[in-house]
Order: sequence, then structure tokens, then C-alpha cells
Amino acid sequence: MTSQASAHHRKGPVTLRGAQRPTRTTDQRLLEEDAPGDWVHSDPWRVLRIQSEFVEGFGALAELGPAISVFGSARLGEDHPDYATARQIAAGIVEMGYAVITGGGPGIMEAGNRGAKEAGGVSVGLGIELPHEQGMNEYVDLGVDFRYFFARKTMFVKYSSGFVVMPGGFGTFDELFEALCLMQAHKIDMFPVILVGRSYWQGLLDWLRGTVQPFGAISAGDVELMRVVDTAEEALEALREAAGA
Repeated sequence: MTSQASAHHRKGPVTLRGAQRPTRTTDQRLLEEDAPGDWVHSDPWRVLRIQSEFVEGFGALAELGPAISVFGSARLGEDHPDYATARQIAAGIVEMGYAVITGGGPGIMEAGNRGAKEAGGVSVGLGIELPHEQGMNEYVDLGVDFRYFFARKTMFVKYSSGFVVMPGGFGTFDELFEALCLMQAHKIDMFPVILVGRSYWQGLLDWLRGTVQPFGAISAGDVELMRVVDTAEEALEALREAAGA
């Protein structure tokens, strides 16, 4: 006869014994009329939400075609020189036959979407849920909102043929180093990563070459995954060279 201690409960692929055994089945909890609503915040339910974000993202972007992502600070307004530069770069990207993808928010993201839309191209925004809601900027034609950063970042990497990185903060750095890490680890094919604004980015490159590389944390060629330029035309020329145009 099976003892209470050795008896087990199967919950899908999970086996539960001892104190881990539930007193009610999953179906019972699901069908309870007055069941508490906190189950929608449980980890298994989050998995379904995560799955749905990937499904929605893949479905929305599957037929997008070649695209370039433009990153940069949400805090730079229309009167900032980098806004005009990003707008010009986005227009040039469209003229090269690419769609433009941004984070869908204000600042440099808005400039990228605006330049793409004004040039008659496809303007894509991949938004993210934030404590202080920003909303999708008005120049986005195809927008997808995400709860989870990792799902959103997957879309940037999967559907981009290159990154143009304008001056920005932690979010911009996050996207930049995500791409560099994936290329360094051979998780994705190499694509151009263009840093715009030498005065902004040169200190980072000097630190990588002068401190991180001699320390042995990166290889000599890793810094060369990035190319730094100063103008919109230089950025577009770098993209053309990468595309073999």
C-alpha cells in the first residue's frame, strides 16, 4: 500500500510529493466561481502572456521586409540637432528600400518614425509598457506594444538588418550592447552598428579599447563591430557599404 509520504500528484509535467501536493486539482481551482483573481499574476500565466507577445510581434512583422532600427534618447525634442539628424537618416534609409523601426516613443524615436513616414516608407514602432506612459508617437504606421523588454528586444534583432544608434541613455545602451553581445557570441549574423555623434560616443570607444580590451574582457576585433560617424550622410554611406550598394 502506498504511504502518504510517497504518494505523488501529477500536475502536467510536474510531480509533487509530500507537502507540495495540492489539496485541490487545477480544474477545481479554475472552475471555482468565487476564486481569487491573483492567479492571473502567477508565473505560469505570465508564460502565456509572454507567448502571446511573441506571437503578436512575429505576426505583425513577418511580412515587413528589410528594416533598419534607429535608437536614441526619448528626451531630445524637435529643437535638438540630433532630432533633425535622425529624421534625415530615417528618410535616407527609406530611400535605400528599408523600413524604419524605432521604440515608438518621443524624441529620437519620433524623429526616426517621422523621417520614414515623410519619405513614404514603412514607419514601425515597438513600444514598451512603462510607469510613466509615453504612448506611441503620431508618426508610427505599424505599432506593437510590449509588456516585456526581452520580447521587444527580440523583435528589434530579428527584423533589423542594421542598427543606427543616436545619443541616448540606458535604454539606448541596452539595445546597443544586446546586439554587440549577440554578434560576439555568434547568436546572430553580423550586421552594421552605426554610432552617430563622435563627441558623444568616442569616450565609450576609448574606454573599451584602453581599459576593457587590455584587461582581457573583450577581444581586439569586438570594438570594430561598431562604426562611429558624425553626419547623417556618413551614417547612410556606412549602411550602403554594409549592404554592398
